[in-house]
Amino acid sequence: MIGEGSRGAILEMTLAKILYTSKTTQIIGMSATLNNVGDLQQFLQAEYYTDSFRPVELKEYVKIRESIYEVDSKAENGFTFSHRLNFRYSSNLERMDPDHLIALVTEVIPNYSCLVFCPTKKNCENVAEMICKYLNKEYENHRKKEKQDLLMNLKNIGNGTVCPVLKRTVSFGIAYHHSGLTSDERKSIEEAYSAGVLCLLTCTSTLAAGVNLPARRVILRAPYVATEFLKKNQYKQMIGRAGRAGIDSAGESILIVQEKDKHLVQDLISSPLENCCSSLLLEFTKGIQNLLLSLVGLQIARNFEEICNFMCGTLFGVQQKTLSKEKSLSDIIKESLESLIEKGLLKGKIMSEKEQKSPSNLAITQLGQAAYKGSIDLAYCNALYRDLKKGLEGLVLESCLHLLYLATPYDMIYHCNPDWMVYFKQYTQLSAVEQKVADIVGVPESFITKKASGQVIRRDVDIGVINRLYLSFVLYALLKDTNVWMVSEKFNLSRGYVQNLLNSAATFCSCVLHFCEELEEFWVYKALLTELTKRLTFCVKAELIPLMEVAGVLEARAKQLYNAGYKTLAHLANANPEILVKMIEHVSRRQARQIISSAKMLLSEKAEALQEEVEELLQMPTDTPEGLLTTATENHEATA
Repeated sequence: MIGEGSRGAILEMTLAKILYTSKTTQIIGMSATLNNVGDLQQFLQAEYYTDSFRPVELKEYVKIRESIYEVDSKAENGFTFSHRLNFRYSSNLERMDPDHLIALVTEVIPNYSCLVFCPTKKNCENVAEMICKYLNKEYENHRKKEKQDLLMNLKNIGNGTVCPVLKRTVSFGIAYHHSGLTSDERKSIEEAYSAGVLCLLTCTSTLAAGVNLPARRVILRAPYVATEFLKKNQYKQMIGRAGRAGIDSAGESILIVQEKDKHLVQDLISSPLENCCSSLLLEFTKGIQNLLLSLVGLQIARNFEEICNFMCGTLFGVQQKTLSKEKSLSDIIKESLESLIEKGLLKGKIMSEKEQKSPSNLAITQLGQAAYKGSIDLAYCNALYRDLKKGLEGLVLESCLHLLYLATPYDMIYHCNPDWMVYFKQYTQLSAVEQKVADIVGVPESFITKKASGQVIRRDVDIGVINRLYLSFVLYALLKDTNVWMVSEKFNLSRGYVQNLLNSAATFCSCVLHFCEELEEFWVYKALLTELTKRLTFCVKAELIPLMEVAGVLEARAKQLYNAGYKTLAHLANANPEILVKMIEHVSRRQARQIISSAKMLLSEKAEALQEEVEELLQMPTDTPEGLLTTATENHEATA
C-alpha cells in the first residue's frame, strides 16, 4: 500500500512525520508481497522478521485448453501436467463457456466457496449470469431462506429496487462484486459470502487487496486487469485468497491461460515480486509539495537544511538515487520549494547552510495555511481560490446548484464523459435562475445545445468546467431525489460511481469549508458550506438527518424508524427495544439495543454541549466596569 499512488504518498508522509517527531511510537508493518525489504527496513528504522509458514497449503495451477498444470518452479517451463478436466460439454455449452468455468466452479460449490477474478466489471456480471444459466436447479435449494433474506436486504438498500443481475444470480448462491455496487450492497454481499449463503463471487482485482474474503478455490478468468497484463504482486494478492484457516485443509488457484499468453504467464510465474517504491515524486502536488508545505506549516522543519534533514529519513530519501538519477535530493527539494513560493503558498528565501550567514526560515502564507488545513490538492489550490473569489461576485442562492458546483471535486472531472442528450435535458429542466449558474461558470446554453445535436463547436470552452457542471447536475439530482438508483439510471452511470461522487463531494465540501475558515474574505461561505456538507454526507431529506447520526442507522432504516413514529433522537433514546423489534422489520434485539444505546449517548453529548454553553453564558465576566472599579479601590486602600 505504501507504494500505491496518492494513498501510498499519504501513508509515507504520515509515517515519516511520526518517526521524525517521536522516538517512542511503535510501528508494525506487514506484507506478503514485498520484495525490497531493505529499503522499508531502512526507512522505518525497523527490525525484520520473516517466515514462510502458511496455515493452509496453497496449490497453484494453470489451465490451458482442457489440461490442468501444476505450477512447479523446478520444472523446465515452470509447470507440470496434473490432469484433464472431467466434465462433459455439449456443443452449445462449449460455445457459451469456452474456458470451462462451469466445470471448474461446480467441483467446489455449493459446499465450498469459490472466487472468480474477471478482467472488467462487465465481465463479472456476464460470467455470473452465464454460470447461473447452466447450473442445476438444485443449487437454488441450498440455504434458500437466507438467500431470500439477502435479496430483501438488497431491496431495502436500493429503496425498493434490486439489480436485475443479482436478482437472477443470488438464488443460485452467486453474486458479482465490483466498484459499480454501492458500499452497502458490497457489504451485504461480503457478509453473505462470509456466512456461506453465497458460495461464488465473480469479482475484479480490487477484492484481492484490503477485503478478507478467502475461498477454497480461486480462479483467474484471464491474466489481465482490464487490458493490462497481470503484475506479480497482483497475481500473488489474488491467489492469496485461496485457503481458509480452520475451514479448509487446502486452497487452490487456477489461472486460465490462452495459448497466445502461455510464454507471458511462464515469465510471470518465474519472475520476482515488484519493488515497493515511494510515490512522493510521482504524486507531485499530493506528495512532495504537500509534504514540504505541511512541514513548514506545522513547524516541523523551518528552513532548507532542516527540510533536507527530514527528507533524508523518508522512503523517497532512501530510494532517491534509484528514482531520480538526473537530480539530487537537494535539487528536487529546492525546485519544490520554489514552486510553492511561486504559487504564493510559502514565503522566504531558499538558502543552503553555506549561502546563509544566519538562519533564514521559511513561513507559510495565509493561502498556504488554508490549503494544508483544508487538505486541498495543491494542483487545484489556485483554481479553487479563483472559483471562490468569482463566486463572491454573484453567488446564486435561489438553489444550492452554484454551491454544489464549488463543492464538486476537481479530481473527478477528468474521468467524466457527459451524455450530451442527458446534459441538455437536465439543463432545460432548470429554472431561469439556475440556468444563470451555467452561464456564470462559463458553460453557455448554445454549447450544450450544439453538442446534444452533434454540431461542430468552433468556440473554445474549458472541458474541466463543462464536466464539473455536469457532475454538479448529478449531485443536484441526488439532493432532490435522494435515491442513488434513480439518479444513476437518469445519468446512465453506475450506482457505485454515483455514490463515490457523492462521498467525494461531501469530503471535498468539508475541505473547502476548512479552506474558507482560514481566509477572512470567504467568511460568507462558512455557514453555507457547513449546511451543504451535512446534506451531502447524509443525502436524505432533512427530517431523517438526526436519525442517521445514530450509529448503524442508514437511509433505509431511518425511513423505517421515521414512518414508525421515531422521528427524533429523543424518541429513539426513550424507545423500548422489545417494541422496536416488533415495529421495525428485520431488526434483531441486539440491533435494537445498539440503536437505543447509541441514541442515548448522542443525546447525552448534545445535552452536555448545550449545558456547557449555558454555563459559559451565565458565567460572571471578570472584566466588567464594576469589577475593575472594585479592584482599583482595593488597590488604592492597600496603598494608603
